[in-house]
Amino acid sequence: MGRKPATLKDVAALANVSRATAARALNNYGYVGDETAQKVQAAAEKLGYRGNRLAQALRNGQLPIVGCILGDIQNPFFARIAHDIEVVARQSGYNLVIGSSEEELDQEMSLLASLQALSIRGFIVAPTSADKNVHLQGLITDNIPLVLIDRVAKGIECDSVVVDNEGGAHKAVRYLIGMGHRRIGLLQDDMRIFTSRERMSGYRAALAAGNISLDERLVAVSQSTVEHAVDATIRLFSQKTPPTALFTVDSLMTQGALLAFRSMGISIPHHVSLIGFDDFNLATFTDPQITVVSQPVSEIGRAAAQLLFDRLSGKSHPLRKIRFETKLIIRGSVSHCSAA
Repeated sequence: MGRKPATLKDVAALANVSRATAARALNNYGYVGDETAQKVQAAAEKLGYRGNRLAQALRNGQLPIVGCILGDIQNPFFARIAHDIEVVARQSGYNLVIGSSEEELDQEMSLLASLQALSIRGFIVAPTSADKNVHLQGLITDNIPLVLIDRVAKGIECDSVVVDNEGGAHKAVRYLIGMGHRRIGLLQDDMRIFTSRERMSGYRAALAAGNISLDERLVAVSQSTVEHAVDATIRLFSQKTPPTALFTVDSLMTQGALLAFRSMGISIPHHVSLIGFDDFNLATFTDPQITVVSQPVSEIGRAAAQLLFDRLSGKSHPLRKIRFETKLIIRGSVSHCSAA
């Protein structure tokens, strides 16, 4: 059997110092006297201790690692983006560290601080808040390459990749209006999130263009999970005069709405019409198939990764702000409405 690899405890014992002192000496943080540091380094060399090299390389920014902080990576949209960024990172000779903010600002800030401590070279972030972004401004101030993905943040000047959320929502609601619907429900996420604001704006604009007054009773706010969307949909359609159509702002909410309708005995599109933002695998396996606003998910992550690696390679071009168009894919979940 081979010899067991040396540990930090072994190094500390040979150098006759505490493990904390050995760690400081090997990882170049805190104060350690020159003589003590030399003893620790000599002990590490003698024992063949390797752990310190990785830690030092991380702290000194010598390893090709980039960070990616997305929303809830259980969401198929973010899962696909994470996959595509990792593919481009690998092709570019980088490793990727992925974190999920779970749409919590404090968690996003904590993740970013932890990754910054490792001197990670650059970041791709889907910001939880459109307004509270001091932590992102800190990256800009420190000249750390940053690409915002799916969302932008107020006052943060950097490369970004988004889609036309407002235009996509406008297309969906305009189509419902064209099919005779006037009581159009909206199932949306928290308004602090950029995409939710934009999709709400598209919803409002389409109603205004159709001379339909906004009815707050037709707007339900839900966390972006299937379970919360089920509850929100049931509340929305338990009203005395429920919507004749529903627009949901992402695929998890669409799935939640479908489950809610099934539990309530509501048939699509006979009792209610449905359009969801984001295409998803099950959308074509349901009966009827679901009409969706499709965004080019396969291009978004790759585009963001390419922007980041261009910056890391030293290219000094003006800021690039990519905005992809959306497409309304008409299937079978919308029917004509004759009700006033």
